[in-house]
Amino acid sequence: MAGFLTCYERFFTWCKLKMSEIKLIVGLGNPGREYDFTRHNAGFWWVDTFARMHPFTFKAENKFHGLVARGQMEGRELLLLKPQTFMNVSGRAVGALSQFYKIEPRHILVVHDELDLSPGGVKLKLGGGHGGHNGLKDIFAHLGTRDFWRLRIGIGHPGERADVVNYVLDAPRREEAELIEHAMQRALNVVSLIVDGKLEAAMLKLHSN
Repeated sequence: MAGFLTCYERFFTWCKLKMSEIKLIVGLGNPGREYDFTRHNAGFWWVDTFARMHPFTFKAENKFHGLVARGQMEGRELLLLKPQTFMNVSGRAVGALSQFYKIEPRHILVVHDELDLSPGGVKLKLGGGHGGHNGLKDIFAHLGTRDFWRLRIGIGHPGERADVVNYVLDAPRREEAELIEHAMQRALNVVSLIVDGKLEAAMLKLHSN
């Protein structure tokens, strides 16, 4: 009986990993050199750094409305996507690629800038609202659900709602940029856990630092 329970527990653990493993990482941002260093492109920054580290090479794929990279990590096939549709219609690219490869939302990680976290803050979560983030709002619409994973990179808030558009489309101050870079590195340090489906372990390590 004990042997049967051990086998069952191993099978159950394997099933949970298969349910949680990440197959697609999406970085959000705006295309064009004028936006390269703006706060709204924090998702692009993180995915670009990840791609250089492993390495993955991005190629333009018009049918997916973005730049796509394919490779392996932790023995798993992994896709990276940088939508080239501008932020407000990011869902078009995410929807097209996930539908083509039959990737369910729970296997998707979206990396984006987060006004509700200070520079230096970074959080991993499943689901939740869009908080006024138009890129997330469009992804919700195209996927028909909010139940995908999100890596939220803190950029801080300007204080006034009316100032948000100019704030996210401006470059962070030097001290902010250093904090954001440090947060991004902390997230990169747990990415193997994320891709492997060990999201709870990744959250524990990321949120305790």
